[in-house]
Amino acid sequence: MASLGEVAALILVAVLWGTTNPFLKRGTEGLEQVKRESRLQQMLAEIKFLCLNYKYMLPFIVNQCGSIIYYIALASTELTLAVPLCNSLALVFTMATGKVLGENIGGTRAVLGMLLTILGIAICIAASGHKHP
Repeated sequence: MASLGEVAALILVAVLWGTTNPFLKRGTEGLEQVKRESRLQQMLAEIKFLCLNYKYMLPFIVNQCGSIIYYIALASTELTLAVPLCNSLALVFTMATGKVLGENIGGTRAVLGMLLTILGIAICIAASGHKHP
């Protein structure tokens, strides 16, 4: 069975990934206005725009901290638990954060989808305790 610490680490990863996604999206606003003549100049100008934009870099750094924790957690956690838990919960946190920030995440069906996702994650956590011979 997954330990409480392992599950907590995976949930932390989902929080870090999910809550930063809407902020990363907002941090890229204005990127489409960066125009250069060659592909190389365009790529370098876009990288410069993002790297010098704190509205992008702060959530990016927090998001990457989540990736570091995920990498460390994978050493002691089953992939069959870690991957669905982190990725699906990250989606739930992305939607919830987007809603808090005023984004349209959908109506009742979106909320129902989030609740079903959480139920599925709970089943995965409970099933991780049952080892098959």
